[in-house]
Amino acid sequence: MPLMQYKAVDSSGKTTLGRMDAVNSIDLELRLGRMGLDLITYKEAKTRSLRRGGAKVKRRDLIAFCFHLEQLISSGVPLLEGLVDLRDSVDDSRLREVVAGMIESIEGGRTLSESMAEFPGVFDHVFVNLVHAGELTGQVDEVLRKITDNLKWEDEQTELLKRLLTYPTVVAATVAAALVFLMTYLVPQLVQFVTSMGEELPYHTKLLFAVSGFFVEYWYVIVVGMVVLFMGVNLGKRVSPSFSYFLDNYKLRVWLIGPILKKMILARFSSYFALMYSSGITVLECIRVSEGLVGNRAIAAATRSAGQKIAEGESISTGFEHTGLFPPLVLRMLRVGENTGALDTALLNISYFYERDVKESIDRMQSMIVPAMTVVLGGVLFWVIVSVLGPIYDLIVTIDF
Repeated sequence: MPLMQYKAVDSSGKTTLGRMDAVNSIDLELRLGRMGLDLITYKEAKTRSLRRGGAKVKRRDLIAFCFHLEQLISSGVPLLEGLVDLRDSVDDSRLREVVAGMIESIEGGRTLSESMAEFPGVFDHVFVNLVHAGELTGQVDEVLRKITDNLKWEDEQTELLKRLLTYPTVVAATVAAALVFLMTYLVPQLVQFVTSMGEELPYHTKLLFAVSGFFVEYWYVIVVGMVVLFMGVNLGKRVSPSFSYFLDNYKLRVWLIGPILKKMILARFSSYFALMYSSGITVLECIRVSEGLVGNRAIAAATRSAGQKIAEGESISTGFEHTGLFPPLVLRMLRVGENTGALDTALLNISYFYERDVKESIDRMQSMIVPAMTVVLGGVLFWVIVSVLGPIYDLIVTIDF
C-alpha cells in the first residue's frame, strides 16, 4: 500500500499537511473523512510507509500517547473512542497517521496489539508483546502504565548516557585542540631560534621538535589514518559478528567508562525483564526478548547462556551466576525474589541498585575529568617550557660577563 502525502482541511477551515497509507485517491479521501478532514491535494510520497517501519516517532510523543491511552482505558472509555480522541488531539503528524491506521485495523477486526504490530518503527517487539499479554490478562491499562513508566525511565537513561559520553568527549577535544595548536604553531616558531644557538640540545627537546615536525609534515597521515580506522571499524562491525562481539566486549572493559556502561545495560535489562515478567510473559521468553534490548553482543551472549541453563532446569539465580555478569549482592537479591515469588520486585530493585550506582559513578567521573585533563595539559606545557627554556638557560650561564 503506497504512502500518500496529502493536504486537507478540517471543518473549521484549518489546513493540515500529512502522510497516510492509501490504495488510491478514493481510499485516501475516505480515510481522511473518518478523521473529519476533506482532501484538497495529494501525491505519492517517496519515503517508506510507516507500516513498513520507515519513520520514527519521538520517545516523548510516544510517552504522551501511552499515558493518555492508559488514562482513557482506565476511565472506562471504549478503546476505539479513546483512539479517535487521541488521533484528533495528537500534534505530531506521523503519530496521528499511526493512530488513524490503528483505528482502521481495529475496525477491521484486529486487536490493539495486532494493530500496533503493523507499525514496527513505532511499536517495537517488546511493546507489542506486552500489550498482547495485557489483552490476555485483561490488564491493558496496567500494562500501558508500566510501559509509560519504563519509557520515562529509558528517557532518563538516555540522558545519563549522553552525559557519560558527551562531557569527556568535549573536554578531550578541547585538550586535543590545545595540543595541536602547540605542536603545529607554537613549537615550530621556537625551533629555529633554539637551534640557531648552536648548543647541543637535550633529548627531551629533540623529542619535542621531532613530534612537532611530524605533526607539521605528516598531518594528513594522522587525518587519513583516523578516517580509515573509523571506516574500518564500522565495516568490521557489519561484516564480522566475531569482531562486533570483540568490540562490544572491549567497550565493557574500557577504563572508567566501561564499568558504567555495563551497569547501564544491566539496569535496562533488569527493568525490561521485570516489566515483561510482571505482565505475564514467561521467564524464558523474557530472556529471549531481552537479548535484543541490551544492545551489546557480549551481554546478549551471556544472557542467552543463562537462558539455556534455566531451560535445562537450573534456577534463575544459578543461570545468571554462570554468566559472571552480576555481583554476589545482585545474585542474592535474585535468589530471594525466586524464593518469595516476587521475582519482578527483585529485578526492579536490581535496576534501582544499578541506576543509583550509575548516577554516582557519572558524578564521580565528571569531578575527576577536569583535574585529570588539566594535569595532562599542564604536563605538556611543562614539557614545552622546559624543552625550550632549558637550552636558553644553559647558553646564558655559559656567557662570561
